[in-house]
Amino acid sequence: MEDHWTVGHVAELAGVRVRAAIERGLEARAKGLKVTPEEQLEMLGARLYNEIGSAYPATRRTEPRIAAQIWDALGDAQTVLNVGAGTGSYEPADRDVTAVEPSAVMRGQRPADAAPCVAATAENLPFEDRSFDVAMAVSTVHHWGDPIAGLREMRRVAHRVVVLTFDTDEPGWQDRFWLTRDYLPEFAAVLAEFPSLAGMADAIGARAEPVPVPWDCADGLFEAYWRRPAAYLEDHVRRAMSVWTKVGPEAEQRAVRSLGDDLDSGRWAERNSDLTALDAADLGLRLLIA
Repeated sequence: MEDHWTVGHVAELAGVRVRAAIERGLEARAKGLKVTPEEQLEMLGARLYNEIGSAYPATRRTEPRIAAQIWDALGDAQTVLNVGAGTGSYEPADRDVTAVEPSAVMRGQRPADAAPCVAATAENLPFEDRSFDVAMAVSTVHHWGDPIAGLREMRRVAHRVVVLTFDTDEPGWQDRFWLTRDYLPEFAAVLAEFPSLAGMADAIGARAEPVPVPWDCADGLFEAYWRRPAAYLEDHVRRAMSVWTKVGPEAEQRAVRSLGDDLDSGRWAERNSDLTALDAADLGLRLLIA
């Protein structure tokens, strides 16, 4: 009998492979062994996105209001390096952009008129010092094998740096978002080894500013549907969020089941009635500007 593989099955297998690769990499580092560029690609970004990246075009795209904040931070820069560029969201059309993306699947989904893209990792950028006016990175740092090293590389190759990332410094940060607070506590473990916002800012001499998430955010990032909870019940929506692959199928299924029950019973609406009056929410996204 022919096997029928769903997107969920592919993502589940991807999660197993990604977690195994991460464990191998961490063991190698603990033993003082050198991790090759190929192994580095497998550990985080490229392997993950090679497995599930095909789901991204369905919901991941540029959110104009977030883009405006990022592009404003670019200032008058004319030459821009986009690190961890994915399919090209948030690349400014009015600048000379060069992209860096380790995943072949993601590179293959870039539009025909997108900026030229180099296959490389953030930690080993193949450019001379100060080659660009500014280096940018959008929602990608948490996938890098060594975020601090990647940020320092960005600082090396560019005069300025702009990075959209996530703040885990605030006590109880996982309670800012009802999804991680009430349904997916495993999210905290996903970012357990992630550098502090202060540490990342110090590494490149950056200041941080909040990036509010609009209630009707066009980019289907993890926090996008904070006022549209039923979206998280949709498999194609979750598949475009790497968090679900990283927490594993058991946590995902439990969270989706519990959320569905609470939406049906009205409990979610009772708990989160204050959200209906908000047009945007601060859920921990931060823009580092150096």
